[in-house]
Amino acid sequence: MTVDPNAATQSWPPQEPNRHSPHPARYLVPVLVAGAVAVALGVYGRVHHPTGNVFGLGAFSSTFAGKSWLASIAFFFALVQLVSALMLYGRLPGPRWASGLHRWSGRISFLVAVPVAVHCLYALGYQTYETRVLWHSILGCFFFGVFSAKMLLLRWERLPGWLLPIVGGLVFAVLTLVWLTSAFWFFRTFGVTT
Repeated sequence: MTVDPNAATQSWPPQEPNRHSPHPARYLVPVLVAGAVAVALGVYGRVHHPTGNVFGLGAFSSTFAGKSWLASIAFFFALVQLVSALMLYGRLPGPRWASGLHRWSGRISFLVAVPVAVHCLYALGYQTYETRVLWHSILGCFFFGVFSAKMLLLRWERLPGWLLPIVGGLVFAVLTLVWLTSAFWFFRTFGVTT
């Protein structure tokens, strides 16, 4: 048996075939999950009989003042997350720990937003009695749907470089609109109270 020294060699273990970007249908999963979460929250809020109150925030003069402050804290940490994302993508100069700042500001923002959403959903439900409230209800459900999609996409490999910034920007934009139709409206209407 002779061996041809010019023959191509095969590496061991064999290399995986060169795979192209994932099939576009793969992105239907986060879209379907986002839709399912948003619709489920909206349906629950609509069919659930509102209780009027879920929990009291003793440090505040009213539950709505407390919710407005918590929503504002969540919005502040979302702003921190936006700035740290711009650092991560090289749009702003930033420290090495910008990725940790980005992750933790997102976690804090979400954890602070959850009690506000629980109160809105359980105590008030999905309401439509005026335009601002209708938009707040729609956007609140949509926020948690888009947030769920973003969390799914974070775990996936080989995403196009533009996808996470777009979805993250959508999460931020929707949270901004939710804040504007709730906490900002409350502070403009009733003043900055505690």
